[in-house]
Amino acid sequence: MRIGAVLADARWRAHLTVDEVSRRTKIREAVIWGIEQDDFSVCGGDAYARGHIRAIAQAVGIDADPLIRQYDQTYRAKEDTGTAAPPPPPPPPPSPGHDSQPTRRRRLIVASALAVVVLGLIGWGAYHVASGVGHPAHSQAAAAAGHSSADHSAGVVGVAGQGSPQPSPTPTTPSASPTPSASPTPTPTPSPTHAAAPSKALSLASVTPFGPGGEGTGDNPQTADLAIDGSSDSAWHSDWYTSAAFGNLKPGTGLLIDLGHRATVNDAEIDLGGYSGADLQLKAGTSTSPSDLHEVASARDAGGTVRLNLSHPARARYVLIWFTQLPVDSDGTYQADVSHVIIRGHY
Repeated sequence: MRIGAVLADARWRAHLTVDEVSRRTKIREAVIWGIEQDDFSVCGGDAYARGHIRAIAQAVGIDADPLIRQYDQTYRAKEDTGTAAPPPPPPPPPSPGHDSQPTRRRRLIVASALAVVVLGLIGWGAYHVASGVGHPAHSQAAAAAGHSSADHSAGVVGVAGQGSPQPSPTPTTPSASPTPSASPTPTPTPSPTHAAAPSKALSLASVTPFGPGGEGTGDNPQTADLAIDGSSDSAWHSDWYTSAAFGNLKPGTGLLIDLGHRATVNDAEIDLGGYSGADLQLKAGTSTSPSDLHEVASARDAGGTVRLNLSHPARARYVLIWFTQLPVDSDGTYQADVSHVIIRGHY
């Protein structure tokens, strides 16, 4: 049997709600819901999962050790099983006569030296080019390079002090490069949001009394259909009892409603008649098994028309209205009345 099913069944037998177990164990309701469905990812790790299982088991009055052993055999992460991964093999020793580290060091030294030489040559060339701008001798030599051989001879004489020096060319100032204009920053396009499906009254295919023994073991099956006929003038009545706690005969009674197929349930509206004092739970699941029907909403000391809003939508085919405390009627006995049931959600 599943770990979650065992815990849910024990909680149900102990007449505890998820909220009550949460208050006893200080574990969030969402985590308890996840564990009862064998979703241990909500726990945050194996150590937390085992601790939660032990705390919940103690709260509902069962032995936690078999469940923890089952968890370790089925869900425990491989890295937590105590089997350490073998260490990586050591690097192979260098071959004889070959020292890779000094070789890499020598290569780095040679590369650094070459980089220094290249940078020095570039700097030397840049300095001489810059220093020649406006210098007479450099200007005359540059001018003589474009003349005939006779003009070149004259230019040489001028350099020696026997001719007129040639005027140095006026250095031209390079025009400033236009500053590229900054490209506009694109405006992010918001991703489309998908609207939630509208909530509406769901079709109720059938209804059957539900007791501690499951489907078909509840009270007054002959009038169960009156709870979902859409009329407030007709109602299903449970058996009457001598106390609000069912005369200590059983832990509860209720009605199981079949939606026909799976749907998302958001809330339920139930007419409980004119007497107050009912404690009830709304449960939902995908099968009729008591261990598969989980509490999704509840009300205390209720009467009249009560609306049960789910904190989180539930995906289910079956919805159970489950009474754990009965109101007193005008005759001094205790029984539940249910009529005009509406369940809202979407398919």
